[in-house]
Amino acid sequence: MNRATIALVGSSFLIALGVLNVQEAWQAIDPSTIIFLLSMMVVNANLSYAVLLLAPLISRDDPRSWLLLAASSTLAGNLTLFGAVANLITVEAAAKLGYKLSFWEHLRFGLPLTMLTLMLAYLWVH
Repeated sequence: MNRATIALVGSSFLIALGVLNVQEAWQAIDPSTIIFLLSMMVVNANLSYAVLLLAPLISRDDPRSWLLLAASSTLAGNLTLFGAVANLITVEAAAKLGYKLSFWEHLRFGLPLTMLTLMLAYLWVH
């Protein structure tokens, strides 16, 4: 079961128990979050295919290369503001507190962080 299904079942359960009414549940939905989550589902599905395109280039008997692919595809999300959902959640939370973080400000920290963590992953695997 994916997160969206769990959220739907959980909210339906809360409505059925009378903890929430339908209007309260509907008001709790943030349209920008829903649009973002739907777009991320599309992006993640397509990224999975992109990673699978590399499968013919990596031997099945080479666990180091598979580990590096898994680590780099995860750590690379830190590079840009849109690279990982956690980055966007953090920026949204900071904006609610009055802080503004632009794409370029994030990249200023994301680039060295990504390079460092990718280097550490490479050294750890090899």
